[in-house]
Parts: sequence; structure tokens; C-alpha cells
Amino acid sequence: MSITTADAVVIGAGHNGLVAAAALADAGWDVVILEAAHEPGGAVRSAELVPGYTSDLFSAFYPLGASSPAITALELERHGLRWLRSPAVFGHARSSLDENAPIVHNDVADTAAALAEYDSRDGDAWFALYEQFTRIKKPLLDAFFGPFPPVRAGTSLARNLGAADLLRFVRFMALPARVMAHESFRSTAARCLLLGNAMHGDAPLDAPASGAMGYLLTMLAQDVGFPVPQGGAGRLTEALVRRAGKAELRCDSPVTRIGVENGRARTVHTASGDTVRAKHAIIADVSAPMLYETLLPADSVPNRLRKDLENFEWDTPVVKINYALDRPIPWRSKSLSLAGTIHLGADDDGLLRWTTDLTTGVLPKRPFMLFGQMTTADPSRSPEGTESAWAYTHLPRGVTDNESADTIADRVHDVLEEHAPGFGSSVVGRVVQRPSDLVDADANLFGGAVNGGTAQIQQQLIFRPTPGLGRPETVVEGLFLGSSSAHPGGGVHGAAGMNAARAALGQQGLLGAVRKRVTSSLLELVTR
Repeated sequence: MSITTADAVVIGAGHNGLVAAAALADAGWDVVILEAAHEPGGAVRSAELVPGYTSDLFSAFYPLGASSPAITALELERHGLRWLRSPAVFGHARSSLDENAPIVHNDVADTAAALAEYDSRDGDAWFALYEQFTRIKKPLLDAFFGPFPPVRAGTSLARNLGAADLLRFVRFMALPARVMAHESFRSTAARCLLLGNAMHGDAPLDAPASGAMGYLLTMLAQDVGFPVPQGGAGRLTEALVRRAGKAELRCDSPVTRIGVENGRARTVHTASGDTVRAKHAIIADVSAPMLYETLLPADSVPNRLRKDLENFEWDTPVVKINYALDRPIPWRSKSLSLAGTIHLGADDDGLLRWTTDLTTGVLPKRPFMLFGQMTTADPSRSPEGTESAWAYTHLPRGVTDNESADTIADRVHDVLEEHAPGFGSSVVGRVVQRPSDLVDADANLFGGAVNGGTAQIQQQLIFRPTPGLGRPETVVEGLFLGSSSAHPGGGVHGAAGMNAARAALGQQGLLGAVRKRVTSSLLELVTR
């Protein structure tokens, strides 16, 4: 048992916590990071589940990390990170009989030319969409990843687009993914490229604003690709730890409670009996329910906020299947052999049926999946001539039992065999990660949910994690939420951690005191 003091305490050494720690350390603060697991990284870790094959245990491809202002500002390449990219970015097999699956190439001209073969108008449409994205990329990413409301980024975006085009762009981003895809492209092939990316969130294709994720990931695919860290996802975490080197990292230190004195968060207590006093700030890289319902004293959480948290909605549970293959995958569509990331199992209409199954509690008979060919993207992941790969799909909301997970894993295998006849005979190792396995490895992945809460509009922006709490400040002075439960949500982009660190730094000094008073008044207004 020990009592120590630091300028700031960061709870959780996931990527958001490490980004926050680096930002605070850069400002000259003494920082202590408390991590429950025996190693840092949260959902950014890798391991040899099968000897000789490196598997990413959770996240794997990082278009958001390679483009997010929060992570790019840290210059992780100077700390050992090396990004690698597959020969083609991603593809989408529309059915098991698809022998000409569309793919996004690394060069925009190649992608446009390939899409024009499906419909001549789609090549021009792709060029136009990407040209607009490159023109507005900086203010758009600042708006996506910066604290809410994005005043400065929004002003820059408006200046760039002009009033008329801004209104049209706002409408475009508010579209359901299915409508966006149909308005943007003529062929099913091109539409599925956008729709598959929309499925990285958990919003149904016909839900308002569900197209925003599909648009962003599709354009980033063409811009920065879907890169991977050479050697495994854990190398990204290693670079973040080195970047936050002045911060003290304590693993095997699960936090049991946060001490609040006179309305301000002052101390953090661990299961081993250690206490760390925070002079200036505590940043929590934990889920919103864990922070407000477990770590904070009950009398420090307003009744309205406690009531709102009863409606907190998790994203759909994930089942992940890791494969070690003794040869390249025998895809029916040869184009898929070039892509690191592959979406398969459903076309346009099939995706709608799949999301309906998840919403209505039906275990999908033909699961749609995200599939990763990791050796194709990074040859160091397995011996030459082999492939380290994985597939992940979702269970219906709230379904987390092992029997359902195993059933879905078997159905995933069947779909893969249809798309790549002979796939099963090449498998030399298979490890299934069920929702219970995911949460055992990272308590933030409650029930196998990987995005810190649903990405649907009712729990985004000013509604994340609950109405009125769209910024990292919390109802307790000196305490900041810096996890994927905070705006802007899930994905490895570090924005939630960076926003929390900057909010903590911004409350220092005379101007900071004014900001703090204004923020506290607003929070009291919406939570009491």
C-alpha cells in the first residue's frame, strides 16, 4: 500500500489513455497511468495465438489512426511505429458466386477505372466524391475528432464549401447509408464498397446518419489506405507507451474507486490499496457506466444522470475468429487476394436483412463479416507462403452466450468456404474469441461491444454518453471522460483521450477558471 501524488492520473492504458498521458506529459505534468491488465493497450494488442502466426486480438486496420489529428500529432513513427499497406485497400464480395468483387486500389485513378467497368458513371462519381473529400479533409476531420461543438472546424468547412454546398453536404452526411449509396453510385458493386464500411458501426443501413461512417471510412481508404502496424497491433501500443515515456505506467493496478472531496475528484484508489492523489485532473479511459455507476461515489452522480444511464445502449456483441492458414486464401474472386480488408457475406439487400436480424434478436443464418488478411498487409505476421487472418461478425444486441457465439463462428466458416472453396483445408489453427473472452481481456468491452456504446445518432455528439455530456468534462470537477464512451466514439483515433487532456489543461489559469465555471453551469443545467 502506498500514497503518491501526481499532477494527473489516467485510469486505463488503452490507446485513448496513452494519448491523454502523452499530451499531459508534453505540457510538463507528472502523470501516473493505472491499468488493470498486466499489459497496456486495451483493444490494441496482438499475440501468437498459434505459434508463428501473429494475431491482432481486437482492432487491426487503422485508417482512423493514420489520419486522426490526435495520433498524427504524436509523430509515432519517431517512436518505432511503421505503417504497412496491402497491395489493394479493401474489397467487397457481394455473393458467394461473385467472381469479380469490387476493390479499392491504392491509386484513385485505378479505383475509378475499375468501378467504371461496372457502370461508366461510377468512375466519374468516385472521382468527384474523392476530389471533394480531399478539398475539405482537414476541417472535416477536425470536426469529426475535435471536441463538440466543432465551432472552428465548422467555420472552416463552411468557408471551404460555401453556403449552398454546405447545406447539401450536411444533408448528405445525415443520410441513411442505403440512401447515400444509392444517390452516389449506380452499380451494386460501387454501392457495396460504401455500405460495407458503414457496417463498421452498428447503425442499421436505413437509420439517419448511418452513411457518415461509410463515407468517412471509404474516403480514408482511398486517401491513407487501411494501414497496419508492422509486427502487429501491439506495436502501435508500444509506440504510444514510448511517446508517453515521461508518464509512469502501472499495470496490474485495477482502480476500484475515485475519491471526491468538496465536489472535486481528488484521489484514485486501486484494488491493492494504493492511492494516487491528483493535483489537477483525473482522466478516465473507461466506459461511461463503469465511471458513473462503479467508480464514483453515488452521492456525486446527479439523479437525472443516473436515470439517463439506465438508457445507455451498448453496440452489438462481437465474435472474432482467428485463423492460421498454411497457404493463401483461394478466393473465388481473384481480386480479393490483393486486399487486406474484405467485406463479405451480403450484398446491398442482404446487408439490410442482416442488420434487421441483429435488431430483432435473430441469429443470422448467413452472417456478414469483416475479414482481415494480415500477412497480405504485413508479411511479418506469418511464415512465407502462409496467411494470418481473422473474421469478425456480430451477434444480435444483448445476445452474448457461448452457444450462440460458437454457432455464428461455424456459420462464418461456412460462408468463407463458399467464397473461397478449399478454405477449410488450409486452416492449421483456429481460435474463437467470444464476447465473454473479449470482456475478460478488456473490461471496457462490455458484453463484447467494441465501440464503447452504440454509434447510432441517439448516442452521438451531444448525446454521448448521455444527453448534454458531449464534451470530456464530467459532473465532477477535475474529472474527465477520455474513452470511446465519449465523443467522438469508437475507433482507434485517440481523439477522446486528446480531447480530455486538452480540456484538463484548458481549465488551468484565470481563463481556465472562467471556462470551468461556464462548463459547470451548463452541466448542472442538463443533469440536475
